[in-house]
Amino acid sequence: MILPIVLGTGVVVAGLVALLARRWPAIEAPRVSGEKIAEEVIQHPGLAHHLRRHFDPRTETGISLTIAAGFVVAAAVGIGILLAMIRTKFGLQSVDAKLARFGADHATSFSTDMLRNLSELGGTRGVILVAAVVTLIEYKRRPTRALFLFMVLVVGGQFALSNGIKLLVERARPDISRLTGYAGTSFPSGHSTASAAMLAAVALIVTRGRSKQTKVAVAAVAAGLAAVVAATRVFLGVHWFTDVLAGLLLGWGWFAICSIAFGGRLLTFGLPVAAAEGVAEMIPEVENAAEPSRPLRATHQR
Repeated sequence: MILPIVLGTGVVVAGLVALLARRWPAIEAPRVSGEKIAEEVIQHPGLAHHLRRHFDPRTETGISLTIAAGFVVAAAVGIGILLAMIRTKFGLQSVDAKLARFGADHATSFSTDMLRNLSELGGTRGVILVAAVVTLIEYKRRPTRALFLFMVLVVGGQFALSNGIKLLVERARPDISRLTGYAGTSFPSGHSTASAAMLAAVALIVTRGRSKQTKVAVAAVAAGLAAVVAATRVFLGVHWFTDVLAGLLLGWGWFAICSIAFGGRLLTFGLPVAAAEGVAEMIPEVENAAEPSRPLRATHQR
């Protein structure tokens, strides 16, 4: 009975993420070939100068990063609310003991073994292994040195954050029936934080240059798997429900911060700008003939 609930939780979360993602606009670098950019720069000498003045390849990240910034704030507020509920024994805190007892009462040797295996996706070894393998594969597909620093920051940063908060909060773990190993205090769930941050980062880098449908599907799967890992920690009796909610919010919030820091380099929103400047550098007369004051017919998609 427990295993279908855990997997069902992942399916529900994945479905919600897919639904939300479909409603948000896909902000991408304009799909323009290098030949077309070269042609436009030659026909409109002021284009390269205009782009250089008005667009920065490192920061031209559009509404996607605005959404990320909003999620950072929402995650911080959500974690604060959960902590207040725990301190005042109000709200979702009342669900903690019920779910812990349910997990203990309905555990079987088969379900426990399966939950332990699923939980490993959020363990230290699992997180580092998946992050390393995916980053190496994606570097071969679309090389950029920012990939390595991005993944190190996501994975290393979430470990530091979750462990630091554990030391500050010092919440005791459930003592009803602990069915797997654990370390440290309870709030927030380290496995939930790690899986949420790592899987979101993996979803970002593997969908670079792919269609919107692919991005939505991969993001949904990443969120669903993180929810599954979080659910396993509750039913294995090593975390309270509010612990794993806080862990998910912390992991996704930290990923959002990292995506803001690296968005311009990883998502290449400024790629057409760099291409236009490259053409201008190869054709000196284009740069010399630039007339910034002339109206431009060329447009740039933000």
